[in-house]
Amino acid sequence: METPLRDLPLAERPRERLAARGPACLSDEELLMILLGSGTRGHSVQQMAAELLPLLDTHHEGINCTELCTLAGMGAAKAAIILAALEFARRRIRPEGVKIRRADDILPLVQHLVDRTQEHFVCISLNGAHEVIKVRIITIGLANSAQVHPREVFCGAMRDRACAVIAAHNHPSGDLTPSNEDLLVTKQLCEAGRVLGIPLLDHLVFSKRGMRSCMGNLS
Repeated sequence: METPLRDLPLAERPRERLAARGPACLSDEELLMILLGSGTRGHSVQQMAAELLPLLDTHHEGINCTELCTLAGMGAAKAAIILAALEFARRRIRPEGVKIRRADDILPLVQHLVDRTQEHFVCISLNGAHEVIKVRIITIGLANSAQVHPREVFCGAMRDRACAVIAAHNHPSGDLTPSNEDLLVTKQLCEAGRVLGIPLLDHLVFSKRGMRSCMGNLS
């Protein structure tokens, strides 16, 4: 059972932690709590942030005020703050154009997912110069499994007119060893990429401990 924000020690509250240690130390959920400011009757700010986060993760092509307001406790004012923050960040901090030369270049694009308790499977579309076109969360799985189908991975890449893709997913356990399922998904994506002419350059497993390749292509 979560501790109400008002009952947390001052030093553990998101705003105070941000002031003391900077925004990078906060989880995505805690950053949303700061943006939301407060909860509403019957819905704590923690609950609202926890419900909002997966909605933002899965709306690949953006979200609007009407969709945000379907969440319990979310009114037009809070929705406007969220949309304004997303657009402000989009205009200034964009992955598009980042050149991928090695696995380390991928980590900053997915770093915000390392603390998630479910597997998040990400597809990164690249142009012919191996520059990032788009980063998408394809699926959100259970505690130890993300169900992935090649059509979901390559659908967005085809719209992007991508020349190649890189797949990546987090291991909530922290173990970077690719599972048998990871290797099977990698094989399926490689085969689909060959047919479509959009090769899979690598499939990476990441956690708080770092990153490991399922293919060994990026180093």
